[in-house]
Amino acid sequence: MAGRDPATVRLVAVSKTKPAAAIAQARECGQGIFGENYVQELVAKAAELPGVSWHFIGNLQSNKVRQIAGLVDLIHSVDRISLAREIDRQWGELGSCCDVLIQVNISREATKGGTSCAELLDLVREVAGLPHLRIKGLMTMPPFFDDPEAARPYFKALAGLAREVEAAGIAGVEMGELSMGMSGDFEAAIAEGATLVRVGSALFGERDYR
Repeated sequence: MAGRDPATVRLVAVSKTKPAAAIAQARECGQGIFGENYVQELVAKAAELPGVSWHFIGNLQSNKVRQIAGLVDLIHSVDRISLAREIDRQWGELGSCCDVLIQVNISREATKGGTSCAELLDLVREVAGLPHLRIKGLMTMPPFFDDPEAARPYFKALAGLAREVEAAGIAGVEMGELSMGMSGDFEAAIAEGATLVRVGSALFGERDYR
């Protein structure tokens, strides 16, 4: 429908609050990437499910970075230089690099993380100077709408910001990944250029509240 090559879009199965058995079942069905929002939950599942490709997609506190160092293939939610420096320090101790996305709060909602559109380029430049981080693209979370088409302008805006960052020609920075779109609006996100869609309830059912 979006005229996209399916190979250019990857599904991140959002497995927060779901048991390891459900993740193992999804993996057996061919799902490759799983996204977690909470550090403690990710650490426990990673111990139980070796070899899984984990993405951290939630708000990340600097004092918890050490617990996921080396466990995740991509962090979607880098939104401040203090967090980036701690990721750099922890991965540096492992002698490796961490791939990250810069989260942008396009909707300017107080309840959501993310740098502002105005501060994005400055943050990218600062993070790009850290030796153990590699910026791979951007992430955003639009407001919730009953009509998924209402989220489309936010996805379009993120794609535009990625082009601006790319045009700035900052050394070592790639804009190949756009993490946007969830269960209710991933089709609109894909139409606007998403390469990573974060889908949970459409795969696993509604979240298990504890």
